[in-house]
Amino acid sequence: MTRVAAIDCGTNSVRLLIADVVPGVDTTSEIVRIATVTRLGQGVDRTGRLDPEALARTVATIREFAELIEAHDVERVRFVATSAMRDAENASEFTEAVEAILAVVPEVISGQEEAALSFAGAVSVAAGEHPGPFLVVDLGGGSTELVLGERAPEAAISLDVGGVRMHERHLHSDPPTQAEIDAAAADVRAALDRAAAVVPLGRTSTLIGVAGTITTVTAHAQRLPSYQRERIDGAVLPTGIVLAAAQDLLHLTRAERGVLPYLQPGRIDVIGAGALVWFEVATRVMAEVEAAGGELPTIVTSEHDILDGIALSLR
Repeated sequence: MTRVAAIDCGTNSVRLLIADVVPGVDTTSEIVRIATVTRLGQGVDRTGRLDPEALARTVATIREFAELIEAHDVERVRFVATSAMRDAENASEFTEAVEAILAVVPEVISGQEEAALSFAGAVSVAAGEHPGPFLVVDLGGGSTELVLGERAPEAAISLDVGGVRMHERHLHSDPPTQAEIDAAAADVRAALDRAAAVVPLGRTSTLIGVAGTITTVTAHAQRLPSYQRERIDGAVLPTGIVLAAAQDLLHLTRAERGVLPYLQPGRIDVIGAGALVWFEVATRVMAEVEAAGGELPTIVTSEHDILDGIALSLR
């Protein structure tokens, strides 16, 4: 058994999983799982550069993670950075800072590898509970990955549509206007047209959503009194209920979102855009499945995602 630390540095949040892993076993024994919203990708879609304040916030969080890693006698560490780092021309400023803190070189991975790791994490639990093929959707701040497969990925794509990117690009009003919503939806639908040409969405038997936007929509659909991971992880909800919850979050004002007890403060401004992306993805997948003669009555939410995939890669 090996104690490992997996770090996922995304556009909106940076997350840490400390877990024990065993060679040949496709699940992790979780010790610590923590997420902090730092908005590393703030403004990257517009400027192509990491903002100094966002950089400082994220580096401070990495220092906190380093203390946890040392306290838990971790043997192996893998640090993975995704969309914001792929897009930022000054990404080296961040990678050098991280290496100085953790003595580990951050990996700026491709969208394809991000999809594969998310699939591995989600399917590590779902494969024993739901029928395949699985379509795993990892909806982040800067990008959204869709990957289809049974035990391993068979087709995958990474799309440059995510909660932060769509918010900064389109949804500027509070609440967003219909014109802004239409523009954002058109952006996402164009991306999904590209996805459908690569990933046979109609083959989906189980749609699994992972990451903060989707878990928040799931909490909203259940009207939870707080963020209750045990009620969110593995939740199987009717597709119509999920779509309605996403639409509701999209149309709330910032003040109305701010009082939701399960919503992290760092997600208040971008959750509407993220919910729009999830609505469009789920709607398109449902339509493709029905066109292929099937049905998609429910959607599964998983707290097991890219972090678990990174940890399992360290076995």
